[in-house]
Amino acid sequence: MFQLGKTLVSEEIIEKDFVCNLTACKGACCVDGDAGAPLEESETQILRDIYHKVKPFLRQEGIEAIEEQGHYVIGEDGEWETPLIGKKECAYTVFDKKGIAKCGLEEAYNEGVTSWKKPVSCHLYPVRITEYTNLTAVNYHKWQLCDPACDLGESLQVPIYKFVRDALVRKFGENWYAELVEIANEHKSSRNK
Repeated sequence: MFQLGKTLVSEEIIEKDFVCNLTACKGACCVDGDAGAPLEESETQILRDIYHKVKPFLRQEGIEAIEEQGHYVIGEDGEWETPLIGKKECAYTVFDKKGIAKCGLEEAYNEGVTSWKKPVSCHLYPVRITEYTNLTAVNYHKWQLCDPACDLGESLQVPIYKFVRDALVRKFGENWYAELVEIANEHKSSRNK
């Protein structure tokens, strides 16, 4: 780990490669697991505010889950998260014609209906953020479902921090990301010596 401002960053995000491979995984991260997508407190208001715009993009099962449980729920860990459909997929999940799970929130964003892409936790994946009192931990979350993404990333030589560039900038800003790139370049050159 290394410190970058008020963040502690795992070296894995600069050492490991990753590129989502939806043809292999079918968007399983939206479906598998035992909890909804983690939400920041500010995102709970956003979900309430944009729901009427996003609703036409959602499946009936998702709409029913949201209208029964709420736009967001408190998970077993006491943190905010998206509701689930039958303890399985995220209520905001939609499926394309090939059966690939996608985000209904992101579909609305892509169509220009909203200006909010999706929860930052989803945008950052496979990076996970943990907030502490004085520091924020930035870690790589290894999940077997994403083995095809690791393989694709390795074949394309795309490190995690480059794959999630836009999300890291969204979360921490351009200056933070520029410093991360410098650290990554120094790290790479020191390993090549």
